[in-house]
Amino acid sequence: MSSNKNNSSKVSTAQNAIADYLLQEPGKFFSFKQLKKKFKRFDKDELHAAVQQLLEEGFLQPRGTQFQYVARELKENGESENEYREDIMEGVIDMISSGHAYVISPDSEKDIWIDRRNQKTALDGDSVRVMITRRRKKGPEGKVLKITKRATDTFIGVIQSINRQHLFIPDKKIDVNFLIPPDKLGNANIGDKVVVKMIDWQDHMPHPTAEVVKVLGKVGANETEMQAILLESGFRLEFPKEVLHESQDLKIEIDPEEIANRRDFRDVTTFTIDPEDAKDFDDALSFRILNDGMFEIGIHIADVTHYIKPNTQLEKEAALRTTSVYLVDRCVPMLPEKLSNGVCSLSPEADKLCFSVVVVMDENGEVKDQWMGKTIIHSNRRFSYEGAHEILEGKRDLLSEPLKILNTIAKQLRQRRFKNGAINFDTVEVKFRLDDQARPVEVFVKERKDTHLLIEEFMLLANRKVAEFIGLRKGREIPFVYRIHDLPDDEKLKDFAEFAMLFGYKLNFTTPRHIAHSINKMMVKLHGKPEQYMLESLAIRTMAKAIYSTKNIGHYGLAFDYYTHFTSPIRRYPDMMAHRILEKVLSGDKVAEHNLEQRCNHSSEMERGAAEAERTSVKLKQVEFMESHTGEVFAGIISGVTDWGIFVLTEDSFCEGLIRLESIHSDFFVYDQKKHCIKGMRTGKKFQLGDKVNVRLIGTNLSKRTIDFAFADD
Repeated sequence: MSSNKNNSSKVSTAQNAIADYLLQEPGKFFSFKQLKKKFKRFDKDELHAAVQQLLEEGFLQPRGTQFQYVARELKENGESENEYREDIMEGVIDMISSGHAYVISPDSEKDIWIDRRNQKTALDGDSVRVMITRRRKKGPEGKVLKITKRATDTFIGVIQSINRQHLFIPDKKIDVNFLIPPDKLGNANIGDKVVVKMIDWQDHMPHPTAEVVKVLGKVGANETEMQAILLESGFRLEFPKEVLHESQDLKIEIDPEEIANRRDFRDVTTFTIDPEDAKDFDDALSFRILNDGMFEIGIHIADVTHYIKPNTQLEKEAALRTTSVYLVDRCVPMLPEKLSNGVCSLSPEADKLCFSVVVVMDENGEVKDQWMGKTIIHSNRRFSYEGAHEILEGKRDLLSEPLKILNTIAKQLRQRRFKNGAINFDTVEVKFRLDDQARPVEVFVKERKDTHLLIEEFMLLANRKVAEFIGLRKGREIPFVYRIHDLPDDEKLKDFAEFAMLFGYKLNFTTPRHIAHSINKMMVKLHGKPEQYMLESLAIRTMAKAIYSTKNIGHYGLAFDYYTHFTSPIRRYPDMMAHRILEKVLSGDKVAEHNLEQRCNHSSEMERGAAEAERTSVKLKQVEFMESHTGEVFAGIISGVTDWGIFVLTEDSFCEGLIRLESIHSDFFVYDQKKHCIKGMRTGKKFQLGDKVNVRLIGTNLSKRTIDFAFADD
């Protein structure tokens, strides 16, 4: 068996070598004798088999005893055939854990499989030019011809010494180590986590060379790992000096002239409700009962763009970052602290400038009138979610009546949304209690209280009203930043329905309305079940991702025809863009926003990076939490099955780890992809997706953020 594999590998290597050579000589005829002379490192049988395969695949065309590689489909203008052949295309390479890869190309209906031997020096995310070498029913296979653009030239990982050489071991899914020349090591020591920049990597080089550009610290140290997470996701660790200087020079005092130009809410009951540890208060609510019994509700949003003007250093930095990032132990703000936690934050007992949406509503939550514009407020109280919830539960307070009326209206708004086809995206959120060294001492699930839903509904209302005000205006279309959410992909829905059926949940996905109804019904049934976290997470991944765009298609998940982000300008740049456009429209000024769609795309991309950073920080703390529990047994549920192992999600701490098939000693297990299970060849025992199991923790890797389990009884 080993001999056959060796021979097959040599034939494949010979095939690649011949193809590479002939690509440089399109149309030229060669004899087998010429190839044999050119490729002396291969024996006659290997060369013959390689040529035969290339002939069968149509890569070579015979003529008597000779053959040639013929370029197909040349452009009329005679440009390079590599650019325009049907079987040569460009795309982005996506590495998988086995070391093989797929190339995702707009020119190919199916992703192109790339064997690890045919990737040249491509790394995950690189833009590449590939040649199709084989077409099969399951999809095309190909080889990388050229890396057209690196996804990045900076990487994060650990310095190690192997065979007296300094090697850089990347954290991410890169199946190659980097060689660090002695003069490029800087201040780094063995065991340090560092940032390196690739210097060179030619096809003939076994390792890329790189230089250390930043030392983050020792592996496992909290500050080291959190900085690594931020850098991996494309976020800066510090604000540039010019940005900080500009923030320090901002004028804090409010001019009387500015107050005169605003609607004054300082005498109206106003309060904020935020997390206990929050400092950046974006929004406040005001409430009063009008003479006709109607309720005037003010949704007041920090007027960030009053302080941050276009073309300033602060503006450029906000446009670059586009979002604050919330890791387990910290917030990395979009704006410097003087703005985010100071002048812009709607802290209590202080006059603050706002951009507000004020609605007049009846007791059924119907909007009877609305107003939008610049305001000044004075917040009377700063509630935590828990503190406000105690009042809703019956604790006596001067603000009991406003809170209870707002809560009743919020519930009506929420009920109406779901009736119109909105999807319930309430999911399990894992939180940590940290000690003074930022080490996790407890893992728990955040409880969503009525006060969370109260604030959420009024923010949704403000965002919707602003988008409708712009989008439904008569006359010429106004360029605007919409928050859009497309219908889910049919194939993903089908896969999810099959997955949910394994747990007994039957879903009806015949229409968009049925999709929402089925998922909402399942979410209710899931509450408190072991499979809740897994199925909720998968349901969200099945949906399309909400993004920012100037091209409005509505928001499917919220069941809104018009929607934007307006209510969090301290932590989201798209909200700042929306503020500026709305101000121009209200003032009657011309809206001429340049590169708006490009800025929307960048904001969507950075939002994805922030979400990934947040998830990674949670995973890091889960691994850190489990470190001290090695050898202990946990109840869990099988959350994934692959051909190399099964993933298990612990029931109490929601920590996911891997049981490698090779580590199971009781039997030899094989993977059944169709049935989502592994089966023992000797005993016939099956482990299927969704099965409850007991596992023993056998190891953790903080640098790789992985957890390893074994079956408790194995």
